[in-house]
Amino acid sequence: MATITAAMVKDLREKTGVGMMDCKQALNENNGDMEAAIDWLRKKGLSKAAKKAGRVAAEGLIAAVVSGTKGVVVEVNSETDFVARNEQFQGLVKMIGQVALKAGADVEKIKAAPVGDVNVDRAIQDAIATIGENMTLRRAAEVSVNDGVVASYVHNAVLDGLGKMGVLVALESTGKKDELAALGRQIAMHVASSSPQALDAAGLDPVVIQREKDVMADKYRQQGKPDAMIEKIVDSGIKTFFKEVTLLEQPFIFDDKKSVAQAVKEAEGKVGAPIKVAGFVRYALGEGIEKQESDFAAEVAAAAGQG
Repeated sequence: MATITAAMVKDLREKTGVGMMDCKQALNENNGDMEAAIDWLRKKGLSKAAKKAGRVAAEGLIAAVVSGTKGVVVEVNSETDFVARNEQFQGLVKMIGQVALKAGADVEKIKAAPVGDVNVDRAIQDAIATIGENMTLRRAAEVSVNDGVVASYVHNAVLDGLGKMGVLVALESTGKKDELAALGRQIAMHVASSSPQALDAAGLDPVVIQREKDVMADKYRQQGKPDAMIEKIVDSGIKTFFKEVTLLEQPFIFDDKKSVAQAVKEAEGKVGAPIKVAGFVRYALGEGIEKQESDFAAEVAAAAGQG
């Protein structure tokens, strides 16, 4: 039997929003397996979490930089939000974004890329020495099209192209670039708000789809429904799941009576040519990084009988 720690209970609560005692029971029932515990809670109807939702707790900034048919986003982390408001740090992140636009999305290549008399890695180290706080270039991504536009949106911007969330959307089309850019920005704002997991169902990890089907099937099996009925319910449920998590099937935030795909199709009249959503990237600051919160941890420890 696995030992269930306060930290495990805390982690599960953050991922599911379920009460601490239920989280502790879920972990006990599943020998400490976090993913199995999440599914167990969902089957009991206690949690609707469809995936891990890593706590957004790291500080720093996201930079989104676009030039013509190519765009990049980079995440540079700092220890405190105070440093994220520092002009030197902001300049560093913006510079790294500009370098990434030329060097590509490989973090090590970005670090090795020259900037003035040094490389990016040395520039980061110099900033650490000057500001007195650790900083890291955590990740980078890029999107591009052969013909069309790459649009960007930065949420909670502190400067142009710098903020707590950065989104890129690539639209492939031979049509009017100004109309494409306007549509692309709207879709980028939609991505920021709706956080799709993939462009369409084909882009979802088959493991994620199968897991969703299994959770639904087990839930209704526990309710005593016959297998034939369960199969129909799961088929319907997975279609609903796709509408919730894939960009093209999500209700468009600017007109929720139509899907994003329908909005794109309708925009082809203004653009004057077919439009293909070629890809997107959404970076939220600190995704998957946890920061200790001592008071809450103590509360969990007490509830788990370890305080």
